Amino acid sequence: MSNSQLISRQLQDTALRYFLEVVRCGSISEASNRLSVAGSAISRHIAHLEELLGTSLFDRHARGMVPNAAGERLAVHAIKSAHDAERLVHDVRAMQGMEQGRVRIAATEGFSMEFLPRLISDFTRRHPGIQFHLGVHPPSESTKRVLNGDVDIGVVMSRGVDKDIQIEHIQPSPVMAVMVPQHPLARAKQISLTQLQPYPLALPEADTTVRQLFDIACHWRRLRLEPVLTCSHISGLIGFLRHSPEGVTISGEITTRYQVERGELVSVRLRDRGLDLRNIEVQTLLGRSMSRSAQAFLDYLKSQLSKP
Repeated sequence: MSNSQLISRQLQDTALRYFLEVVRCGSISEASNRLSVAGSAISRHIAHLEELLGTSLFDRHARGMVPNAAGERLAVHAIKSAHDAERLVHDVRAMQGMEQGRVRIAATEGFSMEFLPRLISDFTRRHPGIQFHLGVHPPSESTKRVLNGDVDIGVVMSRGVDKDIQIEHIQPSPVMAVMVPQHPLARAKQISLTQLQPYPLALPEADTTVRQLFDIACHWRRLRLEPVLTCSHISGLIGFLRHSPEGVTISGEITTRYQVERGELVSVRLRDRGLDLRNIEVQTLLGRSMSRSAQAFLDYLKSQLSKP
C-alpha cells in the first residue's frame, strides 16, 4: 500500500468527525459540548490530522478557530464523505423496504409560502415513503447550508458565484406588481413604476432582492414611492392586499403563481429598466452524490419551475 493510500485511509475515521465539528462550531470547547467528548481528546485528534498532513488546519485566534486554506479543503472532503455514507445507508435501507428516502431543502420565503409545499405534497402522493425537511432562510444562509452539506437542495434568488456550488437550474425572475383582481391596473399587460404612485404600496424589507431592485429602479427614474406598509413576511404583504383593494405589492412570479392561477391575485409585469436583473437558482453541493429520492425531487422541481 502506498503512503498516500495509507493517509487516505486514516482520514476516514473519528478524527474527521471531530475536525468537522470544530469547523462548524468555531472552537474546541463548543465542539466538546456538542459531541459530549473531552476537549483534550478533540485536540489530540486534530493534532494527529495536522501531523498526518504535514500542515496546520486552523488559524487560532482568541475568539476561536477558523479553518485556513488547507482546513477548508479538508472540510469539503469531510462533508462529502459523510453525506455519501449517509446516502448509501438510505439507499440500502430503501432497497430493504425500511424507508424510501429523505430530502432536505433550504429556500427563501417566496418559494416556501406555497410553491415548494405544493410540489412536496404532489411528490409525496406519488412517493409516500419519502420524508422532507424544508428550512426557510435568507439567500446567503440557504447557500451556506448547501455548502455545509446540511441540505440536499437550495432554492434561492441569485446572489453571486460560489466555487463549490453546482447550479442545477437557473431562470429569470423579474419583479412583478401584485394586486387583487378588482384593482384598476389588474387588466394591464405591463405597467411602469410611475403608474403605482396613486396607490398604497406594501413592500418587503430592504434586504430582499426584490426590494433592492425596486429601490434601484425608482432611483434611476427619480421616483419617490413610499410604502404604506413594510413587512418582513410575504404573507403579511398579501394579507394587506385582501383588506386594501387598491393596494399593490411586489414579488417574483413563483411566489404568487398559484394564487394567480386560482384567481385570487393578479401579477403584472413592471417594464422599467433593471427590474429583470435577478434569477432563480437551484443549488446543490458540487461533486456530491445525491440520493435517489433527492435526485428525483430535484428533477421534478426543475420541471415545475420552468412551467409558464
